[in-house]
Amino acid sequence: MLGSALISALNGALTKILSEDISALEIVLFRNLIGVLLILYALKHTAPKLTGGKIHLLFTRGLFGFMAMILFFYTITVIPLGEAITLNKTSPFFVTLLAYFILHEHLSRRTLFALLIGFLGVVLIAKPFGMSFSYVHFLGILGGFFAAAAYTTIKKIKDIYDSRVIVLSFVVVGTLLPALLFLSAPLINVPAPLRFLFPEFILPSSLHVWLLIILMAFISTLSQWLLTKAYSAKNLSVIGVVSYTNIPFAIGFGYMLGDSFPDTLTFTGIFLIIFGGILVSKKRS
Repeated sequence: MLGSALISALNGALTKILSEDISALEIVLFRNLIGVLLILYALKHTAPKLTGGKIHLLFTRGLFGFMAMILFFYTITVIPLGEAITLNKTSPFFVTLLAYFILHEHLSRRTLFALLIGFLGVVLIAKPFGMSFSYVHFLGILGGFFAAAAYTTIKKIKDIYDSRVIVLSFVVVGTLLPALLFLSAPLINVPAPLRFLFPEFILPSSLHVWLLIILMAFISTLSQWLLTKAYSAKNLSVIGVVSYTNIPFAIGFGYMLGDSFPDTLTFTGIFLIIFGGILVSKKRS
């Protein structure tokens, strides 16, 4: 998880650099397309041993993963990297809420307190004091929800599918859906808030851009594999705590790329989300 956290922050930095030349959806497309080739090579080298049997859950994991990724990548292009990653790290709170509403798990006072702390942290980061709540910050939180749904699906299929097959489902869906959205873009007229899902496809012509795409695809596929292996382990409390190290990594990378350093409110919000997330992770261990 520590390796995944560092690579995830670096992947965010590469996404921010690439966003100057291509759209977030195009970054998702190329990242996943190359990821498909990498995973297929790994599977050809060493065949999976687990039997599988629940294809619909594999597709569901891929769909949730794609939604989480496109929302995450888009927010990276608009707001500071540290804030985007922090909002994405609201996923443990959504895991808890999904377990309550779907699995009817009990919510203790400690868990409710942790959820309240996390919500307050989001408020401090988004700073909705004024006319309206930031749409981009809302998308960042929605990305955290889809990430939680994807993690929950991993727990359901980890014992029947090889971790590489689980990642393959994610990158395959994450390739086909962006391709479909690009094909649909010229045919439909979408409202402004959803245009980031239907951008014009522009094939990169710069070698520099292609090298960054290949690097990002390689390291993000590695990060997904490490993440899947981590969430397939038993001690989720340790995993949950370590996963938050990608926030300071992201703040550092973002600052090097020109992001403003987080102000006091933002830092307080980041701390509250980390603290609340750790409480939730320990409760669910």
